[in-house]
Amino acid sequence: MLIQLLNIAGVGPVIGVIAGIKFGAIVFLIIPIGNIIGGATHDFVSGMASLRNRGTNLPNFVRMTLGTPFFHFFSFFMTFLLLLVVAVFINIPASLIDGVFFPQTSCFWIAVALIFLYYIVATMFPVDKIIGSLYPIFGGLLLVGSAALMFSLLASGVKDPALFQESASFGELKKEFLTNNPIIPCLFVTIACGILSGFHATQSPIIARTMKSERQARSSFYGMMVVEGVIAMIWAAGALAVYNASPEWWQQAPGKVLPQITTRFLGKGLGATTVIAVIILAITSGDTAMRSLRLSLAETFKIDQKPFVNRFLICIPLIAIVALLLAWSNRDAASFGKLWNYFAWENQTLAVFTLGGCCVWLYAQKKRGWIAAVPGAFMTFIVLTFILWTSAKHNGPVGLGSVISSFYLWATGANEEFELTGDGLGLHQSYFFSAALAIIYVWWCIHRGKTFSKRSDVRMDDSEPIIETISEQKSEKDEE
Repeated sequence: MLIQLLNIAGVGPVIGVIAGIKFGAIVFLIIPIGNIIGGATHDFVSGMASLRNRGTNLPNFVRMTLGTPFFHFFSFFMTFLLLLVVAVFINIPASLIDGVFFPQTSCFWIAVALIFLYYIVATMFPVDKIIGSLYPIFGGLLLVGSAALMFSLLASGVKDPALFQESASFGELKKEFLTNNPIIPCLFVTIACGILSGFHATQSPIIARTMKSERQARSSFYGMMVVEGVIAMIWAAGALAVYNASPEWWQQAPGKVLPQITTRFLGKGLGATTVIAVIILAITSGDTAMRSLRLSLAETFKIDQKPFVNRFLICIPLIAIVALLLAWSNRDAASFGKLWNYFAWENQTLAVFTLGGCCVWLYAQKKRGWIAAVPGAFMTFIVLTFILWTSAKHNGPVGLGSVISSFYLWATGANEEFELTGDGLGLHQSYFFSAALAIIYVWWCIHRGKTFSKRSDVRMDDSEPIIETISEQKSEKDEE
């Protein structure tokens, strides 16, 4: 269970909620509801699907459920996401080490090198020899730091309840913030970990392949996502208190606000321990992300991973790409902001594919597939709305709507040269198109799953890959 928690609980439930609390106290309602209905369901069903298919990786699960065309697109998409995850989960802990523990001397690139070296070693060697022996120590630090912060916040709240209520200054800042960051879709992209995160499904096969009994699945997959939600709530409360007491921190990056939370409520000693726990959150998710990336590529291209040489060769291009992403993201603050925005959106888009596959998988076995269809439809609506609406005008990354708008301006002669300067679609237009596409996507998943249930002999407890694609079935029928 602890290994799964550290695999999935990256910096999202800490850094993400420090930024996300700017949407207001509504965060404390959305996190638990989204966690139970969306995130924990996503993690549990995708984990069980992997467990009952011999620990299959996520791309192969998508191939079985959504078909080969989806598989090819998804494999490329997931590869890019995991590269972003590794880059982000090296960058943030290295920045914390540099800023918190060595404020007088810059050691950012030294920290980057050491973390990256650990990732490489942990990626190329068996998980039980490297990661397994270290996780109990990491897990202890994480739980102690989070528990200490929670009790300190509770004690502070008893003495001064106003700390956890939106102050007048907080309200003014929030009003301005929401002008360019509507709750739907931005909150659900900003706070991924804690509510619902597609990255988690990439980690489930690592645990599924080591489970001795299915009885461990509920606590490992569903239970650990709930724990991550609790961690997110703790840090959201800490950030709200800091913004209420010291509004000047509102404009600072979440990574700089983090040590303010720990120092204010835990003091320097225990605060430093908690920062170490947060650093570990990122590192222990980043190393398994890189391992998942290696295993997924090996499975996709059918590269045997038993020989050490094969593991080393497949890691070389990954190391080079991550190094380039790190160099680009640290040119300036704006570059890292773009990296984080694309990472957050791709993370949630990954969840859309996973929930679609889970919907098909459940309906194929005549189970209650709506438990995956409902959050799947909502997240499809969220990610499509975000990519259609976001643009530089809203201080966001370049989205699909911005590309469409820019192309229209160029095609009509409004702009002589094609430049990505479009404003994106209007918010309500984005809502309309996204809702329509979400309904179509989920209907297709439900229909596909019910088709499988009629055409395949599918059993819930089958250890073999249990779903063939419709295209494969048609090919077999044509051959007959």
